[in-house]
Amino acid sequence: MSFFKDLSLSTATAGFVSVLVGFTSSVAIVFQAAQAFQAFQATPAQITSWMWALGLGMGLCSLVPSLLLRQPVMVAWSTPGAAVLATAGLAGGFSMGEAVGAFMACAVLIALAGATGWFERIMGRIPMEIASALLAGVLARFGMQAFASANTALPLVLLMLVCYLVMRRLLPRYAVVATLAVAVAFSAGSGQMAWSAVHFELAAPVFMAPQFSLPALISLALPLFVVTMASQNLPGVAVMRATGYRLPVSRLVTMTGLATLVLAPFGAFALNFSAITAALCMGPEAHEDRTRRYTAAVTCGFLYIVIGIFGAVITGLLTAFPKELVSTIAGLALLGTIGTGLASALKEDAHREAAVITFLVTLSGVAIAGVGSAFWGVAAGSLALFVQQYGRKRAPGA
Repeated sequence: MSFFKDLSLSTATAGFVSVLVGFTSSVAIVFQAAQAFQAFQATPAQITSWMWALGLGMGLCSLVPSLLLRQPVMVAWSTPGAAVLATAGLAGGFSMGEAVGAFMACAVLIALAGATGWFERIMGRIPMEIASALLAGVLARFGMQAFASANTALPLVLLMLVCYLVMRRLLPRYAVVATLAVAVAFSAGSGQMAWSAVHFELAAPVFMAPQFSLPALISLALPLFVVTMASQNLPGVAVMRATGYRLPVSRLVTMTGLATLVLAPFGAFALNFSAITAALCMGPEAHEDRTRRYTAAVTCGFLYIVIGIFGAVITGLLTAFPKELVSTIAGLALLGTIGTGLASALKEDAHREAAVITFLVTLSGVAIAGVGSAFWGVAAGSLALFVQQYGRKRAPGA
């Protein structure tokens, strides 16, 4: 099978690091979102079902299209969506049934956004420099966190940085692999691995009948849809464009909506394109040959399915890593993609200032009306570009 010929240690590692980063950085928010409905008829078994549904959905939606298209397709849960649910669930006093109904309504809206093609048309009108600046702004926060981790784990961060730089000189393809291995060995040897978090428990799906109510649709479904499209799918497409992949965006958005609709009664609240983990699998660190990077996404998808099936076991293993290790390996693995994004964003004089504005607003992390900085970065950059460039091409003598 050609997949196994294309698979390499570097792409497999990129897939694993993507799961490690994506899972450990936001799983706590997902648990908080699920527990927000616990006081309103949810059970521990239902909360476990959330992880089963999300793992299965993310895994299949990443693995299957990546194999079919032979390009990396990266799907994740909506982290800002989980934050919305954690807040609104407690404040609104909604039942689990009402939450499931809201998940399904959001899924229909996402599927329609893909089927009608309006989301892809909007993305197609955003200049590449703005998209690249958006990508760099989203990823730069993770690069900064890598070095900020030195405040609490200086020996570990220094060891990882030195190992990365040496391996980039000697064996650049395996720099991330070697750095991760050295970091795990150091953490285990110094007693920093939280092995107590590992418990054997298989996850099982629990069907939760949906209930539809206007308050839940307004307070849960609509905010979940908006933040998923603006804060997740938008930067996800930016990563695809910045890394040179021309994927069928509309069909893939429709796929995530339909997958969410099917799995919503089991706890899948919103599936969408990933940005951070996509950059890990689509960037040059995954493999120098971009036609083989799809194997990283397939590996990531397979691991997500395993997480969904084995539930607490894999959750415990991934969360056993020190948080400084996770943030540092993510930052180092994204250095190449951040540099490429900045180079592309600043390449053209005409778009440079708008790109810088996009980068800075996105990097700021500002959130307005519950919508993250990725959306506002594009909005600010597009506004700057419009003010500076509108009508110039048609001006006399231009």
